[in-house]
Amino acid sequence: MPDGSVTDLVHRARGGDQSAWNALVERYSRLLWSVARAHRLPQAEAADVVQMTWLLLVENLDHIRDPERLPGWLATTARRECLRTLRLSNREQPAEPDDSYWDAPDEDAEPVDAQLLVDERDAVLWGCFKRLPGRCQGLLRVLMATSPPSYAEVSAALGLPVGSIGPTRGRCLGRLRELVAEAGLVVVGTDAEFQERGPS
Repeated sequence: MPDGSVTDLVHRARGGDQSAWNALVERYSRLLWSVARAHRLPQAEAADVVQMTWLLLVENLDHIRDPERLPGWLATTARRECLRTLRLSNREQPAEPDDSYWDAPDEDAEPVDAQLLVDERDAVLWGCFKRLPGRCQGLLRVLMATSPPSYAEVSAALGLPVGSIGPTRGRCLGRLRELVAEAGLVVVGTDAEFQERGPS
């Protein structure tokens, strides 16, 4: 059993080795956050899901029969916690009162119409995104994270074969570009950079 393998870390954590537990948390926390992001949970609820998943692992650590399958166990447990949180959560939260109209104008702020154009563009982009199949939306949300997870972590989080993630991502982005073009925006760069299409 190589030192630092999942099996080694699980056996040591069962024996009370805090450093082994810390290593497991460091290795798989990004996976759990990826699952929570894929379910579009707010930051606080996502943090609760991650914490609850680790607590459940503590309770079940002695019952993990195949430690090498721990990433899958964690991803499945996190998905269940996400679904439970979504069921229990009141998604319609009351809006905070907006007192911004009492504020003095910001002389350095961009012109109001510039922000309106950005907001309109973003609304079109998100509208197109929501027309993608759910599988595409989940995959792209995970891959758009500030610190994108590895393909192995994405595979465990979403149940996709590692070899299909890249091609699926390409097809999803291609479909998104088609929807964006149909909506009157055009791709400027090789990545997802868009600008409003001018009059023809």
